[in-house]
Amino acid sequence: MARKFFVGGNWKMNGTKSSIDEICSWLIAGPIDPNTEVVVGVPGCYLQYVSDKLSGSPVSVAAQNCYKAEKGAFTGELAPAMIKDCGANWVIIGHSERRNVFGEVDELIGEKVGFALKSGLNVIPCIGEKLEEREAGKTTEVVFR
Repeated sequence: MARKFFVGGNWKMNGTKSSIDEICSWLIAGPIDPNTEVVVGVPGCYLQYVSDKLSGSPVSVAAQNCYKAEKGAFTGELAPAMIKDCGANWVIIGHSERRNVFGEVDELIGEKVGFALKSGLNVIPCIGEKLEEREAGKTTEVVFR
């Protein structure tokens, strides 16, 4: 099977139902090349809403984060099963904001990636380099740290 071109868009902490309706209309109208996989990363509160809107379209939905446990006292976190229950089959893990603002470290990111994969989610892993590192040409160094 040939590899598909991948396009992902992370909405970060943006969007309202009104703006999401507009974006989803554009995505559904296409056209989307059948050799391209399109995934949108949406805020957790809109996972079900966007999954319902894009149901039947070639566009997949990603959560922007998930935790490394099936359930428990982890306020504000999403378990992979919760993400799947909302109709999403992708998750973004290790984004630079999660690392640089919330202090997530490589070890935790690795545990989260492993648990998400084990739970049946597709993972968009982020290396989390800072803008200064990218501009200094240190992306490869960051990848292999």
